[in-house]
Amino acid sequence: MASDRWLYAWAVGSVALGAASLLVPLYFVSIGGGTLMLGVLAGVAAAAGAPGALIFGRIADRTGRRRVLVLAALGMAVAGIVGVSLTESELLVVAGNGLLWFAAGAAAPVLTLLVTVGHLEREWSARFATLNRYQGWGWAGGLVLGLVWTTALSGPLDPQTAQRTLLWVCAGTAGIAGLLAGGWLPADRGELEGPRPSRVARALARSRRLPVRSATFPVGPGRLYWLTRRISVSDLLARLTPSLSLYFVAIVATFVGFGIFWGPLPLYLSRSLSYGSGTVFALYLVSSVGSALCYGGAGRLADRYDASALQAAALLSRAVLHPLVAVVGLSVAATTLSLVTNGVVFVLIGVAWAVIAVTAASIVTRLAPPSIRGVALGLYTAVSGLANGLGSVLGGWLGARGFLLAFGVAGAFVFVGTVLVAVVWRRAPQNSGEQSPLAG
Repeated sequence: MASDRWLYAWAVGSVALGAASLLVPLYFVSIGGGTLMLGVLAGVAAAAGAPGALIFGRIADRTGRRRVLVLAALGMAVAGIVGVSLTESELLVVAGNGLLWFAAGAAAPVLTLLVTVGHLEREWSARFATLNRYQGWGWAGGLVLGLVWTTALSGPLDPQTAQRTLLWVCAGTAGIAGLLAGGWLPADRGELEGPRPSRVARALARSRRLPVRSATFPVGPGRLYWLTRRISVSDLLARLTPSLSLYFVAIVATFVGFGIFWGPLPLYLSRSLSYGSGTVFALYLVSSVGSALCYGGAGRLADRYDASALQAAALLSRAVLHPLVAVVGLSVAATTLSLVTNGVVFVLIGVAWAVIAVTAASIVTRLAPPSIRGVALGLYTAVSGLANGLGSVLGGWLGARGFLLAFGVAGAFVFVGTVLVAVVWRRAPQNSGEQSPLAG
């Protein structure tokens, strides 16, 4: 459709985001960044998207200025990437990366609004899936770009120079996305022609599809704005059921564990295992593709079987797989066998994430009373993002004391989350009265 051309522009922008998501941490390592500060880098990135989404979402909601906000977000992304490429200061890299992910979060709710304009409400879930598909495969394309670029230039150039040139390519790609968006985005015609925000929130609450990028960056700031824009803390607390409260505790433990694992991981792979940048990109890529290929199957399983039981099984596998990454590095020499073994582990990590991501929406929807389902899903996004950021910082601190320790603690946190989700699952049949408001 001609009216959907702007989605191609956002896919191009997602290529830049996908490549930068791993490139900046690798560049940070190459300029001498330590393990603790790498965790801070990841934590700031995880936290930056939420305020961006809240600020830009409210502006778009009140003014209807959607086009200019997307262009502003892409401009900030270019500035953040260029800023990172021009410095070797750890703090400035953290700041530039924070600006990049603030911009990515800022664009998310505006794009969610744009994709629904001109379409009937019953079509919105499919439209969200279309947006996720474009940005998700663009993200994966960015990982492919990073793999090809860093591998091709690993011989002629030193790693830091190769990474800096790729940062410039990412900035240029985001700039091209801005130019395309400037020509293809629909003109703003005022707030009244857009869909009502309350309806967007309801449609998002029904939508279970998640983007490919969630395999490695599990924060959804776009959902955060729409699902919590009319949040009443007192009403939410009054309506939280014991099972839903327990599930949110499980989410905190789980995503702290995820953050502990992913935060220091680039440094572990590049320094401890001496993997080149291209190899690290390849591992992240197979994890993302593993998730992408399994989202549909995970959804079908969630329709047939209990979502809590499926999620508990997936979490248990992640609790084992996280420390296994360190065990492989200790027990298998840095050879092709080590790389193949880690490749299999990363694929399994991605597959497990697909099950976790898809079942989470089902669990929250099932446990929350109908009147707060949208808010509960938004709270899930907020809690998981905050926990992931805190875990990243903790992972950096633990990684400085040993990667086996860090990944082992990551697995322990995820295991605690597994146990709590299993308790939620076991309680469900005995607590039908608690969950009776969910009928219909």
